[in-house]
Amino acid sequence: MTEKLTKRIESIDRLRGIVMMLMALDHVRDYFYIGANTADPLDLETTFPMLFFTRWITHFCAPIFVLLSGTSIYLQSKRKTPKQLGLFVLTRGCWLIVAEWTIVAFGWTFNPGFPFVPFQVIWAIGISMVILGLLLLMRVSYPMLLGLGIVVVFGHNMLDSIEQAPGFEPNFWWDVLHHGRFEQYMITENHSVLLIYPFVPWTGIMLLGYGLGVFFTPAYSAALRAKILLTMGAVLFLFFVALRYSNMYGDPADWSSQKNILFTLFSFVNLQKYPPSLLYSCLTLSVALLLLVWLEKMQNRFSTIATVFGRTAFFYYILHLYVIHTLATLVFFARGHSFAEGTNSAFRFVVTGEGFELAGVYAVWALVLVVLYPICKWYDGYKQQHKEKWWLSYL
Repeated sequence: MTEKLTKRIESIDRLRGIVMMLMALDHVRDYFYIGANTADPLDLETTFPMLFFTRWITHFCAPIFVLLSGTSIYLQSKRKTPKQLGLFVLTRGCWLIVAEWTIVAFGWTFNPGFPFVPFQVIWAIGISMVILGLLLLMRVSYPMLLGLGIVVVFGHNMLDSIEQAPGFEPNFWWDVLHHGRFEQYMITENHSVLLIYPFVPWTGIMLLGYGLGVFFTPAYSAALRAKILLTMGAVLFLFFVALRYSNMYGDPADWSSQKNILFTLFSFVNLQKYPPSLLYSCLTLSVALLLLVWLEKMQNRFSTIATVFGRTAFFYYILHLYVIHTLATLVFFARGHSFAEGTNSAFRFVVTGEGFELAGVYAVWALVLVVLYPICKWYDGYKQQHKEKWWLSYL
């Protein structure tokens, strides 16, 4: 017996909620870890296992969230006309970009001068939605959208050869499309653009998520969906292992033998996120497919918490930045710093080299989740009771 499409797919909400929880860990580390912003936690020359894992596990957040965004858009196509869906996705994408450059930017910095315009994950999701919305309005077919996603995700690393050519220097537009990697472009003396997420590969992942959506419709029973997702997840994971082992294609940095087996494994799975390489996408998305199967039948306290966070994802995203930065500000003043000391940098009330060891980071992470859960639970209930309010669909 198939499920009704009018009912939310709980496995999607649960997986989305889990990655939102993990994302908070990464951002707590940014603000509270004593070694944050002084060294790359994935640098095998300087890291240690728990630090590597703390950073690496959060690499699953962005690709899974973008994938599921595409899946959710496909499911909405069963309730809206192509024009209605295209306009909604287009306008929501524009709203996310505006939110990234204003609400999100202030949450990161607490700086009303807005010293930089961030091109981060919300921007990447927003511009990907703009593109998908336009394609939907153009009535581009499902096979074409899925095919475009496959071509982009599997082929964009071919552009790496252009970057590796002698004398090549990326410019702003190249960075927006493909390169990124924390490039900074000055707009004025005190304002800049910070490019972290080039959008083309992320748009490809969203299109793959749109293609995945068909398996969550009433045409597929839960058992058949599980079989298909398990097969796709396993094949994609084995493809990742084989291609990564070959060091032929799919990531700019080859893996290599290290000082021990554990660090060799770290080298094998240390993949490029900025921009997301093919191998990075294969690993993270294969795990996503397998988790969707496992989470479909999960019914416990943890799944309930994850579902709440998953159903309120954007609201949670905004809120978690402000909660984390507010806690960091309280710690800043508790250490005896003055207000003037906290306002002399782009990221206010944060001092590089100060912070906690990892145990303290995990404690703050737990506190953040405890603070966020009742607020998100209230908001989820509010949304359910006020479905007639159109603006809630943008949050």
